[in-house]
Amino acid sequence: MSVETHPEIDDVDLADDDVREEGSLSLFEGDEGGLEYSQRRALVTLLKQRFISARTHPRDWTVLVEHERLIRSRLNDLFLDLQVDRGREVAWKRQAVPETGSRFPTMLYDAAWSREETLVLVHLRDRLRAGLASGDARVFVDREDVVTYVASFRPSHATDVAGDEKRARNAVASIVKAGLLIGSVTDERFEISEAVEPLIPLELLQELLEALVAANRSEAPEPDAPADLFDDDADPDGTDADDAAGEQ
Repeated sequence: MSVETHPEIDDVDLADDDVREEGSLSLFEGDEGGLEYSQRRALVTLLKQRFISARTHPRDWTVLVEHERLIRSRLNDLFLDLQVDRGREVAWKRQAVPETGSRFPTMLYDAAWSREETLVLVHLRDRLRAGLASGDARVFVDREDVVTYVASFRPSHATDVAGDEKRARNAVASIVKAGLLIGSVTDERFEISEAVEPLIPLELLQELLEALVAANRSEAPEPDAPADLFDDDADPDGTDADDAAGEQ
């Protein structure tokens, strides 16, 4: 499964009056941009973050829903498509796909979810749906619960228990940094972001999960056979089963 990753840039909280005069679109010498400061800020946040939501970026979310068509057009100029889930109040961008089946130039770097990260996402999506179905307004999960779930998919022939656990814990930290688990990376309990469901298509996760289960049921590999499911040297480019999940 591929995702867009971008260099992390700290948000600069500037009032509009700090960067432009009231009613002026020009923000710097020679500026010929057609967006207001708040619209540009929302566009930049959407470009550098995997998603924005009313919960994580309330100011930018408000601007986006008020000027959705305008921001969508700017993304389209970059061969990107804007996805908005108003019910869950989440917005994200995707690489546009031409009707001819070819590929547009892209400014996004596609990286694959690791096996452990994918299992974390499967678990979070299941927990989120179950919690919301039970009437919970907010759904929480413990770190150890997630790590235990990932461990349940270890193949019987895997012997690096400590290494597998470390990768599972690193996967949790990665999902926290992605914003899909709300809290600090040092916390033991997290809130599951509602963005998990629209950002992670169920059909694609199920397809990958089935591939992982099938791999676990296979016999232990011979010394010269391909590395097992949780081998660090396996799949260095993030391909194989991960590609079955497509791009996000």
